[in-house]
Amino acid sequence: MSKVIFDISMSLDGFITAANRTPEAPLGDGGEALHDWYFGNDPLNRQYVKSAASDFGAVIAGRRTYDDSLPWWGADGPTGPKRKPVFVVTHQAPESSPANGVYTFVTDGLGAAVDQAKSAAGKKDITVMGGASIGQQYLAAGLVDEISLHIVPVLFGAGTRMFEHLGEGHLRLEPISVLNTPTAIHTRYRIVR
Repeated sequence: MSKVIFDISMSLDGFITAANRTPEAPLGDGGEALHDWYFGNDPLNRQYVKSAASDFGAVIAGRRTYDDSLPWWGADGPTGPKRKPVFVVTHQAPESSPANGVYTFVTDGLGAAVDQAKSAAGKKDITVMGGASIGQQYLAAGLVDEISLHIVPVLFGAGTRMFEHLGEGHLRLEPISVLNTPTAIHTRYRIVR
């Protein structure tokens, strides 16, 4: 059975963007450092990316992530030539989207996006990616099975915090794996129900 995994890179002090975000720099001043591990040549990170990409069959993203990332993703989405389907949770679909794109706009809620992603992914996992808001919403709704964090050795001091607005209750986690690389510590947790 497929799992829903929230996946995100984060600074050591808990930010998923740096300060001073703009449309041209959606990750803020120097925020690209959060993804150096992904685009670099470190063999451990390359193997990690290859392994993780083979495990999932669909992506869920929020509208802001879609809008911010579309100039880099293009019609193929975040998985490039693999063209895995992307379900964008939004209140309203955009007026236009890339021709022959991998995007489906879901306007009827978080659960509907999970249902559609699971149908498209088959037995593979679903990755919820993107910003704090979509991650917080999915975590608060209890729709996430695992959290995959890529903790980058940088302190931003300001920006967008990841783990706010989750409600008052505790969310218990069970560590699954840790991989230490020079540019990120990849941690994975199962949510204890």
